[in-house]
Amino acid sequence: MKINKFCAIAVAIAFAMILAGCHPTVITKKDDKQAPTITAASPSATLTVRPEIVERGQQAELCWSTQNASTITIDGIGTVAASGSQKIKPASSTTYHLTAKGDGGSTDASARVTVNIPTDTTSHLTDEQLFAQNIKDIFFSYDNFDIRPDEAQVASANAEFLARHPNMKLVIEGHCDERGSDVYNMGLGENRASTVKQLLIQHGVSPDRIKIISLGKEKPFCTTAEEESCWQQNRRAHFVFSN
Repeated sequence: MKINKFCAIAVAIAFAMILAGCHPTVITKKDDKQAPTITAASPSATLTVRPEIVERGQQAELCWSTQNASTITIDGIGTVAASGSQKIKPASSTTYHLTAKGDGGSTDASARVTVNIPTDTTSHLTDEQLFAQNIKDIFFSYDNFDIRPDEAQVASANAEFLARHPNMKLVIEGHCDERGSDVYNMGLGENRASTVKQLLIQHGVSPDRIKIISLGKEKPFCTTAEEESCWQQNRRAHFVFSN
């Protein structure tokens, strides 16, 4: 009887172990790893101006460089390339702003140019003094009354000054060197004065402000030598202030 009871217990234990071994093994699947997030690089920018101080009317140069930006703008200039330079001529002191935008955000840069504006020292001058200070004679080639290319800038500057001062009147004297007859040089001097008058009119100077006269070779500016260095000083249109 004891043996049978022992056998029964052994069989029960073995059966329990078999049952325990039949349970399926549960395998927990791990979650897939998430892909790393890629952050776009932030834009960077520099903006400089050379030189930083200029006189009024002088040029300066803006230079810029950016990275990681798709859109770059400069106030007063507009959209620009990622890097570059541009000539500027500001009328007054100016701060330039650059904005660079990209997938990583935006950034700014700035540069300032200081413009020196001279103090007005002409306000106390009379019209005649201003005239003498700004109007320059125009010189001609031998036996010619066309305005030379190297005198065109002087002629234009005279015209612009007179256009800004509409109350000024003037006389244009036509002069010649001593070669040629009196009659011929009187005609040549008149042609020179007329040519300059027409240029002034084309630049907006009223014709009723201008008188012309030919002095031919009667009143030379140079009499020290009979050579080209002296003669060329006498071939001119001379400006005289008139009340």
